[in-house]
Amino acid sequence: TLFRSVVVAWSDVSGAQPTRLQGRGPGGELTVEIETPRIRARAHVSGLVQGVGFRPFVWRAATALGLSGWVSNDASGVVLEAEGAAADVTSLLAALTSPPPLARVDAVHSQLVAPRGGTGFEVRISDATGARVAQDTATCADCLRELRDPGDRRFGYPFVNCTNCGPRYTIVLAVPYDRSRTTMASFPMCADCDAEYHDPADRRFHAEPVCCPACGPALVMPGSGGDPVADAVAALRRGDILAVKGIGGFHLAVDTSQESAVSTLRRRKHRESRPFAVMVRDVASAQMVAHLDREELALMTSAARPIVLLPRRPSTLIAPSVAPGSTTLGLMLPYTPLHTLLLEAFDGPLVMTSGNLSDEPIAFLDDDATERLAGVAEAFLVHDRAIRTRVDDSVVKVVRGRVVPIRRSRGYVPNPVALPVASSAPILACGAELKNT
Repeated sequence: TLFRSVVVAWSDVSGAQPTRLQGRGPGGELTVEIETPRIRARAHVSGLVQGVGFRPFVWRAATALGLSGWVSNDASGVVLEAEGAAADVTSLLAALTSPPPLARVDAVHSQLVAPRGGTGFEVRISDATGARVAQDTATCADCLRELRDPGDRRFGYPFVNCTNCGPRYTIVLAVPYDRSRTTMASFPMCADCDAEYHDPADRRFHAEPVCCPACGPALVMPGSGGDPVADAVAALRRGDILAVKGIGGFHLAVDTSQESAVSTLRRRKHRESRPFAVMVRDVASAQMVAHLDREELALMTSAARPIVLLPRRPSTLIAPSVAPGSTTLGLMLPYTPLHTLLLEAFDGPLVMTSGNLSDEPIAFLDDDATERLAGVAEAFLVHDRAIRTRVDDSVVKVVRGRVVPIRRSRGYVPNPVALPVASSAPILACGAELKNT
């Protein structure tokens, strides 16, 4: 039956009204077109949201929702404006509390502002003179896949990184955090890396340490004419002590299965009895030498990759001098591409202790390390990316289900510690001996 008259009642929180009614055919079909009004919201996000991929995260979310507007860093976080259908803007604001892996959102404050129209969503140049600097973070799964993929241009490259991983705090010269204010400033990006850096859809968008074999740092082993990693592994298997330049300083590495080599390291380092940290290839390797519960496993595999103190198993892989008289071992997983290449090529646990003599700070400058560690190490595995700020490996343990930091450093600093007290309360901070936290 044909409609003779139609009454449409419409209710919507936005106050939208139908703009066109059209009857169709004898079947009684009716088309109702609604023009939903656009709204515009301005939001400020505070927390650890700079240098951790937060702006490209916002760009991707806004673009997927068809919103217009912009996002930028400012002196205390990230600010953005987004315009579009009310439901889509609301969806974007809700997504801000589920940030990318390295980000931490403390608060989101938003308000409606007058719509301005326009199309497209952009990432704007930032004003971040008071910005926080993020912590150094272990190599992410995506970069590890590239590192191991023979078809990838970064295959076997010991400095692969992206927005979700890699050095931050240890390479920063000044804020705001961008490449020209890091120790990567001396490595101009090649065309391929530059394209990734400027593409908001790429996970390397504004990843300041981004590089590849064509334009980034190079790994060398002085006195070696072959592959540096292969030659380093050969030295370790001979029982040599290897000085390895990492993210926040030098390590002294030695084969854990060779008692004579570990004892020599202990004697040369003047470290009589305190245990050495051990780096293992993967979780399965860790479980061969120590007992891990769920909390300890989560700590070992976290982005911070600390040394975790664990109950040890009797094992022929670990020489007595690694942790003399101790029922625990301090284990950590590789947290840089270089460590991954080294541990996978060696295929066994390695002592990975700080590059210093007992009671001295860890060596992190090339010339200083060469001078101070010359009497300790037979070989050096180094690179030409400078370290700006030295950091030791962090040390943690689990006590009755609670994570207790022993040394809070790489992977955690410079993140602030939230205190369970009013901000106006007076605080007394006291240092301690032997790196207690």
